[in-house]
Amino acid sequence: MSASTLPNATLTEAYLALTPGSAALAAKARVAMPSGIAHDSRHFDPYPIYVQRALGPVKWDVDGNKYADYFGGHGSLLLGHCHPTVMAAVHAALDKGTHFGACHELEVRWAELIMQMMPSAERVRFTSSGTEATLMALRLARAYTGRPKLVRFRGHFHGWHDHMTNGYSNHFDGSATSGVLPSVADNVLLCDPNDVEGITRIFNDHKDIAAVFLEPTGANFGKMPILPSFLTLLRDLTKQAGALLIFDEVVTGFRVSPGGVQAEVGITPDMTTLAKIVSGGMPGGAVVGRKDIMDWLDFAAAKAAGNEKVAHLGTFNANPISAAAGIATLEIVNSTDACARANAFGAEVRTKLNEVLIDEKMNWAVHGSNSSFHIFTNPEGDDVVPGAFDAAAFIPKMLNKPRGEGVSGQLRMGMLVNGVDMNSGPSAWISAMHGEEEMTTTVEALRATVRALKREGVVS
Repeated sequence: MSASTLPNATLTEAYLALTPGSAALAAKARVAMPSGIAHDSRHFDPYPIYVQRALGPVKWDVDGNKYADYFGGHGSLLLGHCHPTVMAAVHAALDKGTHFGACHELEVRWAELIMQMMPSAERVRFTSSGTEATLMALRLARAYTGRPKLVRFRGHFHGWHDHMTNGYSNHFDGSATSGVLPSVADNVLLCDPNDVEGITRIFNDHKDIAAVFLEPTGANFGKMPILPSFLTLLRDLTKQAGALLIFDEVVTGFRVSPGGVQAEVGITPDMTTLAKIVSGGMPGGAVVGRKDIMDWLDFAAAKAAGNEKVAHLGTFNANPISAAAGIATLEIVNSTDACARANAFGAEVRTKLNEVLIDEKMNWAVHGSNSSFHIFTNPEGDDVVPGAFDAAAFIPKMLNKPRGEGVSGQLRMGMLVNGVDMNSGPSAWISAMHGEEEMTTTVEALRATVRALKREGVVS
């Protein structure tokens, strides 16, 4: 069964008909796990798909439905699923053991590659996730500067620890989210993206800023883009104030280019947080940065400087399986045009999807940069021209809109019914393995979805 065999069905009816196996698993999952999920972004009404296997740029669910995959392991799979070189490295490492509880040779090679590729990486400290990396970077910044305050930007995501929860999808006033102490939230200063007056005022009013943290492409891999001139301003302001500039390149590191956003824009932060691609799709992350900052983790250097060393443990830091996958991935990224191929696909698919919107007379827009695309569904009916959309001007209207609800949820369901999986943004991460077949599938999926939404009266 496929969407084409259900011509008279609504999108919801088609989804239910195509995914009975996922429905059954979701029912079991809801008994065992809150909402039946392990990650908030997998929440989907009436239930998410359950994937059985994946290869390259595609995956299949338990009902046998095939999808062009733009979820991409939450952005970690620049080389697509089951890349043969990466898989061979993982299998070879597995045969030697999954956890030594000791240092090993692979972690040294892994760190050396990161230092070779990432401009800000004078030293490397491995973590088990991107969230752990941002927490460690913040702790280092406070230890190094002796200051308490953190500056962040509304809409930017830096993991789920206490300092990063407000201002991402709610609590834009800076108040504490559920379970977070108000005293923690009080030390986080929120600013609007690209707000020159706002960030200048924050630095004028607060002399105890330890660090500025941001996604250097803008929130959600450029869905709400940061202007290059604003990055330059942040570099200048932090240097003048003695604060640290920290790039969250958990998504963009080794994706925008082999050296991340910082290599592309020529702005080197004091520290960078990494995950996803850095460990080749396996669990893992890292903090990299200037040696004098990273020395706060170093036993001998901290003692010599008379500093109390910043403690850092972690059972799975630099796990050998993650190290093997990371090394294999980074070597490919560093020696091939993988980033360029993914970026080129992104530019072409954004153009073609906007052509669909023009053909269908939809005042939506597909936008983004590098290996991404985002679909702006224009909830307030503004004057929008596909292909000529200034996303930065619409950031205020993107910030307070729930992800994956309303028209966006119906859009994502339509794309699933027509063979495309993307996240609830609705947004997409592209791999270097995406090709003409996925291009055709994606373009036709948007066309079919828009027409279905019109038939159902969801859009006009």
